Amino acid sequence: MAGSLAGKVALVTGASSGIGEAAALALAAAGASVALSARRVDRLGRLVDHIHAMGGQAIALPGDVAVEAEASLAVADTVDQFGRIDILVNSAGVIQSGGVESLSLDEWRRVIDINLLGTLYTCKAAIGPMKVQGGGDIINISSTAGRRAAGLFGPYSTSKFGLTGLTESLRQEVGGAGIRVAIVEPGATATEVAGGISDPAMRQAMEHHVGKDSAMQPDDIAQAILFIASLPARANVSQILIRPTADTAAM
Repeated sequence: MAGSLAGKVALVTGASSGIGEAAALALAAAGASVALSARRVDRLGRLVDHIHAMGGQAIALPGDVAVEAEASLAVADTVDQFGRIDILVNSAGVIQSGGVESLSLDEWRRVIDINLLGTLYTCKAAIGPMKVQGGGDIINISSTAGRRAAGLFGPYSTSKFGLTGLTESLRQEVGGAGIRVAIVEPGATATEVAGGISDPAMRQAMEHHVGKDSAMQPDDIAQAILFIASLPARANVSQILIRPTADTAAM
């Protein structure tokens, strides 16, 4: 499949829906071979079939990035089956409402384990292969919640603020090895992210927020990912804040 990323290999986590699914489709359409990681095996299978029908190359690597061994294995399997890993898109993520007093520590741990530590695990596993091949791209999907904290979404904001720090420290650590590191911070995007919120009222509010007419679509974010990965190797777009046009907030 010809395109600007022909010959490249990408691993996308959280690929079973939303931004991860859109990123996988966009990367495949640009010519990359894609490895797809997520917990929902049936959805991964359908996405692999879709990409094959497009004329692309794809494999499913079911797993949970919150489990270090499974996150690391997704990277290792990508390299084993495709011979390299040029692009890592960390899109796996969950959101939970609540604060320090109101939400259980188990819920806090779950959000941080997936959103922050899961990304750390795949990044750590990808650095070695990328160094051997002379470079690569690591693209972490964050949120505007990583720039402005929300008291009603404490664990989510905490995980995304942490992801900002991880991404920037990693950029400084590996840029000299030719590895570009970027963070993408979307605002309201029409995804299934609200489905895991335990509080019914907050789940309904978030569903309305991401489902409103002015919200972005997952492919809007995928195009930003494609832009980052398609630039000449000498240029690292390290941060993209992308919001709905109708969002005129000052921060």
